[in-house]
Amino acid sequence: MRTPSPTRPTCKAVTPQGLALPALLRRALWWTLLTLTGGVERRGRLPRGGCVVVANHSSHADTAALLAALDARHSPAIGAAADYWFASPWRRRICSRLAAGFPVRRTGGGMDDLLTRADALRAGRAVVLFPEGTRGRDGALGSFHRGALVLAEHAGVPVVPVAIAGTDRLLPKHGRLRPALVRVAVGAPLPASATPAEARDAVAALHRRTTQEPLADSAARKRVAAVAGSRWGLLAGFLWAGAEALSWPLMPELFLAIACVAAPRRALKLSLAALAGSLAGGLLALQLASSGVQLPQPLTTDRMRAEVRHELAVASAAAVRHQPWNGIPFKVYAREAGRADVAPSDWLAHSALSRGSRTLAVGLAFGALGFLAHRLRRRYPLYLALLGTGFAVGLALIVRGWS
Repeated sequence: MRTPSPTRPTCKAVTPQGLALPALLRRALWWTLLTLTGGVERRGRLPRGGCVVVANHSSHADTAALLAALDARHSPAIGAAADYWFASPWRRRICSRLAAGFPVRRTGGGMDDLLTRADALRAGRAVVLFPEGTRGRDGALGSFHRGALVLAEHAGVPVVPVAIAGTDRLLPKHGRLRPALVRVAVGAPLPASATPAEARDAVAALHRRTTQEPLADSAARKRVAAVAGSRWGLLAGFLWAGAEALSWPLMPELFLAIACVAAPRRALKLSLAALAGSLAGGLLALQLASSGVQLPQPLTTDRMRAEVRHELAVASAAAVRHQPWNGIPFKVYAREAGRADVAPSDWLAHSALSRGSRTLAVGLAFGALGFLAHRLRRRYPLYLALLGTGFAVGLALIVRGWS
């Protein structure tokens, strides 16, 4: 059975309403993925009715950015190079199903491929084209080909310039994927009679404004992120967690909630530093207690200590597995384990498992929150106020429950 050649595309007119659900699912897919890799922002909206979108092109991630940002009601279709994206069955399936792509020949016949989209444009769809024809480098725009403008004039729809910023950092040409914020700016429609030079100038100006526009942010978040992103942030996480395992009443998860939201890319390293500090502090607390040294433990109760002694009598070092879930501070387990002469090696092994599961899970969760809430960075002081209030209330309830 022969596979139809991608160089002879056909286009059956389908209304945007019939394609709304697939477009909505694609938008949700790419919005989620881009959110996890740094976030996506959009400024402006497409006009009502069909339109031809012309955008700068510097990365394979440009298609994902447009599908995540453009309105699903337009059911955007993306023009893709037939000799690359439709050269094999698996690429053709990925491009057509996940990116709503249609083939455009680059070596003759491309204009015919574009004109088959005229009926879809008249029905209200958006056709997205990269008039440069290939990915550029260093953010510089190349010359625009005239195909997009011919298609818009033939269909009687406007040309909409769109600028994409950040994809060249997210997925550079011939580079590897790395976290970056992507911004998509939709400009004012141009008449169908616009020239390629006018369309290019509109996209270039929009791209320049988008890349130069500073992100709304909080001075407090930037200061916390600067510290968290340095070696001092790792040291602070280590010392905070180590002090909490000895006597300090504020759990290291509070430190992670502050730092990982401000600097989500450092969430794993900060969590590992806090885990190392917690284990080191717990081991020191055990040794001190076994030597008869009694450090103060504020915000703990006799009932907590009695419960931990009972658990240690039953399960020895393995009793610490209950700590992540029962609200009893880690320092209580460490001191009571020293009093019970638990072997340091057993204690370290079991506490690494219990503390590791909790510390890493909490740190990565707050890091994910930082990525998801990147648009609300300017609200970081409000977040800190809510976090502090919630922590204080939660701690009071735990202490009261164990009193």
